[in-house]
Amino acid sequence: MDLTAQLTVLPDKPGVYLMKDDQGKIIYVGKATSLKQRVRSYFQNSKHHTPKELSLIKKIHDLETIVVDSPMEALVLECNLIKQHRPKYNIRLRDDKHYPYIKITMDESFPRVLVVRSMKSDKGKYFGPYTNSTAMHETLKIIKDIFPLRSCRKEKVDPKTRACLNAHIGKCASPCAGKISPENYRAMVDQVILFLEGRRLEVIKDLEKKMKQASEDLNFEEAARYRDQIQAVRQVVEKQKVENKNSEDRDVVGLATGRDLASAVIFFVRGGKVMGRDHFFLTNVEHDQVDSLLGAFLQQYYEHAEEIPGEIVIQSPLPDQALLEEWLTMKRGFKVHMHQAQRGDKKRLLDLVIKNAQIKLDQHYSLQSQRKEEAGAALEQLRKELHLPQTPHRIECYDISNTQGTNSVGSMIVFIGGEPCPAEYRRFKIKTVEGPNDFASLQEVLRRRIQRGLDERREIREAGLPLKEAKFADFPDLMIIDGGKGQLSAVKEILDQFALSLPVFGLAKEFEHLFRPEESEPIILAANSPAYYLIQRVRNEAHRFAITYHRKLRSKEQVKSVLDEIPGIGPARRKALLKAYGSVERIAQASAEELSMVEGMNRKSAADVYLFFKKMKEKNDDD
Repeated sequence: MDLTAQLTVLPDKPGVYLMKDDQGKIIYVGKATSLKQRVRSYFQNSKHHTPKELSLIKKIHDLETIVVDSPMEALVLECNLIKQHRPKYNIRLRDDKHYPYIKITMDESFPRVLVVRSMKSDKGKYFGPYTNSTAMHETLKIIKDIFPLRSCRKEKVDPKTRACLNAHIGKCASPCAGKISPENYRAMVDQVILFLEGRRLEVIKDLEKKMKQASEDLNFEEAARYRDQIQAVRQVVEKQKVENKNSEDRDVVGLATGRDLASAVIFFVRGGKVMGRDHFFLTNVEHDQVDSLLGAFLQQYYEHAEEIPGEIVIQSPLPDQALLEEWLTMKRGFKVHMHQAQRGDKKRLLDLVIKNAQIKLDQHYSLQSQRKEEAGAALEQLRKELHLPQTPHRIECYDISNTQGTNSVGSMIVFIGGEPCPAEYRRFKIKTVEGPNDFASLQEVLRRRIQRGLDERREIREAGLPLKEAKFADFPDLMIIDGGKGQLSAVKEILDQFALSLPVFGLAKEFEHLFRPEESEPIILAANSPAYYLIQRVRNEAHRFAITYHRKLRSKEQVKSVLDEIPGIGPARRKALLKAYGSVERIAQASAEELSMVEGMNRKSAADVYLFFKKMKEKNDDD
């Protein structure tokens, strides 16, 4: 169905719409109370559209809609889809800080509570991120005082292990010594989850129920333990009531906009006092109004915030403010109100937050300008030192990495305007060379890179392929080969075969000495000069990029070779085992019974895997 036909059959219901380009790639995700009215508005009365919206509309070739039951569901789905697809035209929250999370290892028989720095796609349950590490550690201390979960480093519990010191002092339920069943331990983990979700009254209610049951069963020791836990949780609840009495908890959010970025700052007010602050940058914000930027920021920030106060002070009303308040109320469990400060202390604090946001933005642009000046000076110095025909705007550097001739890979990294451009990086898995032959490997990489570039240039001329869609058509102003004269000569042969006259230099591995083809004496850049540091950065980045890809291939090869040695374990079972356990090390620690429960495995294949790793362990112990 073409786009015009799709517009005529849009449902008049709440939902999410996904705009796609001519390649089928999702370029925008939006929510709507009425899909019919919202989506059609993009294709009507263009004089009201912003330049960003006009640019989006020109690229829409297809759209998809997902109908949901309510605007609230549309908002939640929009959040998830933006996170998953990272569409080009959606406002995005950019944050390079790695705040800690509290993780409960739900995939273990006896879960632990850990502090981690990132969320992974596993079965663990995560809480956070915690921007205030002090508050996080205080929470962990309370949990450990109330709930005797194990804190050892072992992922699996060995039932033959003696109880540790924590068990003797009552800080661990001692599952390793068989003093608690998996069911009772899991029930305790469920209480910890309720506690971390802020549902502490439910924890008390659940513990009271269990205490009563234990008393009726004449298990007074267990009942006393539940009583102590109830008292400890009640103390936490009462402490919160006292601390919050006649005090104010709120977040104050301010935004400042620039050419291509927006800066957001949050002040955390707790107990009437500013207890901390945080700042973020928003990208892809051209021509967006403050209210839409602020709404997008709040939606993305509070999706993962560990604490949502009852009041959020903002600088302007939001288009979907009532819906956001309802969503935040649902996440917090209590009423959340957004307030636009007009006067008094709240307005003064909001003005200060906005001022901080503007300062952060000014600092960013100032540093950006400074970096451009420094990069420009380095590039101009390179032009003079290397006698280049023009200042090198695009620099490409190539490196080869292998282990004794195996898993050979090549890397092409690109600097544009003196700064790395990761979107232009390319990796090459060596296909035609056997053994440790860097010269031949470099020739293969350059041959493939140049041929692809020439093909794309021809396609651009003949088929009108957009230049930005091409990945190799843009050739470098300066080509650097990580290696000496031998590597440089090998690359020069390829350039001559294609009759290309590109400035190419070899970079000696021990020193920052540059070699020109067919010249024996190196060009030595002045130490500590801008050009010297730029060449050093280029070489280090090429080396890092190649090594990272090589390690990834080597790791896959090692996993494949170990599991392939086991009789009856083919590609399907190998994939299922790795999906279930995540690594060979964890597979090796599993019991035969646990392995047999993996999809595609049976008792015989599980026994084969278990015995294989058991023999391997015994052999290593003997060695």
